[in-house]
This record gives sequence, C-alpha cells and structure tokens, in this order.
Amino acid sequence: MKLDNAQRASILVQALPYIQKYAGKTVVIKYGGNAMINEELKQEVMGDLVLLSLVGIKVVLVHGGGPEISDMLKRVGKESKFVDGLRVTDEETVEIVQMVLAGKINKSLVNLIHANGGKAMGLCGVDGHMIEAKMLDEKLGFVGDITKINIEPVENVLDMGYIPVISTVGCDNEGNVYNINADTAASEIAAALSAECLVSMTDICGILEDKDDENTLIQKITVDEAPKYFEKGVISGGMIPKISGCIDAIKKGVKKAFVIDGRVHHSILVEILTDEGIGTMLTK
Repeated sequence: MKLDNAQRASILVQALPYIQKYAGKTVVIKYGGNAMINEELKQEVMGDLVLLSLVGIKVVLVHGGGPEISDMLKRVGKESKFVDGLRVTDEETVEIVQMVLAGKINKSLVNLIHANGGKAMGLCGVDGHMIEAKMLDEKLGFVGDITKINIEPVENVLDMGYIPVISTVGCDNEGNVYNINADTAASEIAAALSAECLVSMTDICGILEDKDDENTLIQKITVDEAPKYFEKGVISGGMIPKISGCIDAIKKGVKKAFVIDGRVHHSILVEILTDEGIGTMLTK
C-alpha cells in the first residue's frame, strides 16, 4: 500500500498523543525465541526501537535466544533437554549459554541498533552483578532463580542516552553463572525500573481462548482475572512464564504489560502508538 504525504502526516498526528504519553517514560521490551529468527523482521524491530528512542521514550531491550542456544549445543553434540519449559543446564551448557547470549546475540543486536541510526550498549546480568541468582532446582543444574536486581548499570546506560541491550545470564557471589528465563528477568527489570509498560514479543498473537483459533484473542485481562485462565488451561506451556512475569511486574508497580506477536510487522509501534493495538494487554 502506497501512502501519499497527507496520509503519512495523518498517521504521525494520530501517534502524537501516545508519543506525549510515553515521552520520558521507560518501556521494557522482552525479545527472544522465534521472534528473533527472521532476519528481515529483526532489522525492522531494531529500527522501531530506534524510532521510540528518538521520540523520547527510554527503551530497554531484554533478550533471550533459546533457538540459537539449541543450535550451538547441537553443533557441539549436546542434546537439549527441557523440564517444565526450562532448559536443563549443566556446567558445559551454561558456558555455551553465556557465550551465545552475552556474546553472539547481544553484540549482533547492539550492532543492528547502531546500523539503524540508534545508540545501544550491551550488558549481561553478570555486569555490575545486575542479576543475582541462586540455583532454582538441582535437577535443572545452573538454571537461576533471581534473588536481586541491581538496576544501577541499566539506569547509567539510559542516562547516557543509549538503549541498554540485556542478555539474561545471572550470577552469585561464589562466581557461578546461571541461565535465567528471559521472561522472568524482563519482568524483574521492568519492576526495578518502575517502567510504564512491559512488552513481551512472542510467536503467537496473544492469549487465545482457543489456542487453534486466532479469532478468540483475549484483548484485555486484569491481574485478578488471570488465575481462571491458568486453571482452564488457556494459559499453558511456554505462555506460563510469560504471563506470570507480566503479572509479577504489574504487582510490583509496572502500569501495564502486553503480549504481542513479534512476527507482525512493526508490532511494537502498533501496540504503543495506536488506538487499536494488537495482542493481549494485562492491567491491574
């Protein structure tokens, strides 16, 4: 669809109230999994983050990278095992997790933001002991349960005008490194920043009443309504940590949370800067 100049101007005017509402506020975006696989979409998402940053919104990007970790483990001949949606992480696996997340993925996202005209700085949870953790469960190995968020490194990067790009590895005072669920980390970081909102990009269009029918999208859920959706099995599998993270963030002061389809072009901009929005919004 080709837009003329008047239509372009009209779109910008419609976005103005939202830009004013979010200007100077912090938005935490959780980006990972299958939403990261398509290179064209990845370029687009980074461009959208730069746009939000340039209109005065403080953007924090928290990323995972499960598919790339699985790919690297396969290359070195290690099998990926999951229990309750969490990766079983032995000593060798946690080294690969750290290498892939804090190295390859983190730096490629920083690079892409700069290529789109923005400014970004890569951080991982070990930097400044930002994400402190303990072992969640011995049977999972080095999978971390967050004990503390030291938010100062993130605030310092934001104050300098950069987009912090955070990979979710954690640490403890004994020097151990932990694989941290990215949804959980994003919610804790959003809470520590008193963010205006948390946006979780995933590979489905939101919470569906019937998982096989996108027409059954539930557009809005309150924290009090959420338990019935868990009980009915509407929220299940990989959606459990996502929605649980969103609920925790809201209970700790984040105003709202969105679960959106990262495969849709410019989904972040549609959610934040338009009336319609997409996906599911969770509120207090």
